[in-house]
Amino acid sequence: MKRIIVTGATGLIGRKLVSTLIQRGDELIIFSRDIAKAKTIIPNANEYVEWDYTKPELWKSKLENSYAIVHLAGTNLFAKRWNDSFKNEILKSRQMSTENLVDAIKSCSNKPRVFISASGVGYYGDCGDTILNEASSAGNDFLAEVCKVWEGESKRVEEAGIRSVQIRTGLVLSTEDGALKQMIPPFKFFIGGPLGDGKQWASWLHIEDIIRIYVHAIDNTELRGAVNAASTNPVRMKEFANTLGNVLHRPSLFPVPKFVLKIVIGETAEVVTASQRVDVQKLLSSGFKFNFNFIKEALNDLL
Repeated sequence: MKRIIVTGATGLIGRKLVSTLIQRGDELIIFSRDIAKAKTIIPNANEYVEWDYTKPELWKSKLENSYAIVHLAGTNLFAKRWNDSFKNEILKSRQMSTENLVDAIKSCSNKPRVFISASGVGYYGDCGDTILNEASSAGNDFLAEVCKVWEGESKRVEEAGIRSVQIRTGLVLSTEDGALKQMIPPFKFFIGGPLGDGKQWASWLHIEDIIRIYVHAIDNTELRGAVNAASTNPVRMKEFANTLGNVLHRPSLFPVPKFVLKIVIGETAEVVTASQRVDVQKLLSSGFKFNFNFIKEALNDLL
């Protein structure tokens, strides 16, 4: 049994990860801004702690004697249309929360063994057909800068001799939330198709596999640093849309041009049409095995 603290536990990945860890017998402490909501979504955790990342004095004592801290909290990128104020909120929610968590961890008498922080393949920016591994350069756009700052704060925990892992997550496929959920209705009404020109690479993975990657990162003491988390077989957006249509028995005939996406969702159109073709050899070399390697089997399982 491991004592594990999770922030952002009520999100898509958080709630499924916590459920998995509880089922295997770990002791779970949930850090949440809304304890009542957390208790409703995750009723079986051992403890619930009020989480205000600007006030570490209220929660830092709870970090003592934990085995792992999994930091998933951060403002939802797609909660609203991007403007300067919201972009500042996105950055601050990741930079300051991680900074304060790491400082609190470093001050512990009985420090955790591992600090695992979320990140994203957006770290690389829009890279066309280039194959990206963890040593590839960061991009120059806003999301890349957010990921770079976020990971930089996370890595500071290593100064205290604590293993750190930054999970650069790809496009998580789930019918409960995220991009796939948004793409299904147009296909059901026979107006589905790829986003943008369809040539961009989508580094996707099944929700079940991202949960297993986080568990693997907790348990595998040799895994450290940035880790690409996506399937072994990224696909171009056109193939993704065609496969989705095939699984739903619908055509994929109506691409959504980038200029239309910009009108509808603003600057985040750059995010959803960015091309990231990531390599996951580091994850595979650590002993991880995917349950879903191909887009069709993943979509068949989900749909």
